[in-house]
Amino acid sequence: MSNERPAEGNPIKVAVAGAAGRMGTAVCEAVEAADGLTLTGRADPALGTSVSDVLDDADVLVDFTEPTSALPNAREAVAAGVHVVIGTTGFDLEELDALTGANVLVAPNFAIGAVLMMRFAAEAAAQMPSAEVIELHHDKKLDAPSGTAARTAALITEASGREVPIHSVRLPGLVAHQEVIFGGIGETLTIRHDALDRSSFMPGVLLAVRGVAGLPSTPTIGLENLL
Repeated sequence: MSNERPAEGNPIKVAVAGAAGRMGTAVCEAVEAADGLTLTGRADPALGTSVSDVLDDADVLVDFTEPTSALPNAREAVAAGVHVVIGTTGFDLEELDALTGANVLVAPNFAIGAVLMMRFAAEAAAQMPSAEVIELHHDKKLDAPSGTAARTAALITEASGREVPIHSVRLPGLVAHQEVIFGGIGETLTIRHDALDRSSFMPGVLLAVRGVAGLPSTPTIGLENLL
């Protein structure tokens, strides 16, 4: 595999790791329905396939697996010259710094509205003296706090120099929700994003798949780098 973009007019060949999971299934369906993309592989223990099985015919690997799997999958893909889009959270992102040979994009959240929420929160942090983050997810989510909450808190800290408390809620019936509450003298400001269905993440995933090959640096953290 080459780490260059596919030739003009050729579809981007996409493999999905975690293809049998909830997000992986949605990604496979979105890729199959998208113009200019071709689904070439589904890697998942439930399907009896591994990442090794799908890299030979892929330009991009999309990873929605588990924290213990995402980094080994990225290492294997990059070594094969395959770009990687990672939606898995809960692992040490600094471990990606050593990877060379292809581009890696990690997005704590692929919903465009969530990316905007994080951007607006960073802007508000410069003006409001206090902030806390409340993130709410379905009860099957493995990591807490969520990658989105951790990224939001980091952006607020960068903008204000303040540490930000994060509160995590895990309940059945939820999908993915986050509030950033700012407090000032006699006032509060709440910035909230709600993902009501996993389809809300698919435009961002497709944007990442189409843009990862052209990133000027790797690894890149955050979908906002492609907006």
